[in-house]
Amino acid sequence: MTGSTLRFPSAEWCVAYKDAINGNAGYKAAAKDWTHGPVSMVVVADPAIGVEETAMWLDLDQGSCKDCRLVSREEAEKATFVIVATYARWKEVIRKQLDPTKGMMQNKLKLTKGHMPTMVKYVTASKELVESTSRVPTQFVDE
Repeated sequence: MTGSTLRFPSAEWCVAYKDAINGNAGYKAAAKDWTHGPVSMVVVADPAIGVEETAMWLDLDQGSCKDCRLVSREEAEKATFVIVATYARWKEVIRKQLDPTKGMMQNKLKLTKGHMPTMVKYVTASKELVESTSRVPTQFVDE
């Protein structure tokens, strides 16, 4: 890994995030019995800062991330779980200023598809996914 920062969201950021998840022993343990399918994280368009609507597809299975890639909103909707938020909200999550489960409970992150009690059951795994983002040197477009 070089000292360069990766733009969020971007294909390069997704690759680094997948590697960070797979290198996180805490996530591996917390999500070892996750068999509930992929999770899509949708970033709502924010023309003021030049962000187009995009989504990240996380193919998560039993403590590992098989794939993380940018997809269209249409493609994102095929995931078992779909979480929608503004760019600013995702930035708060990545910076660990907003806990993802609390964010969903407070409707700051909208779970538009999927079973909320399942997400709550995996609160530790969610925290470890966030922990993994902190290992990716991230450049935000509005900074």
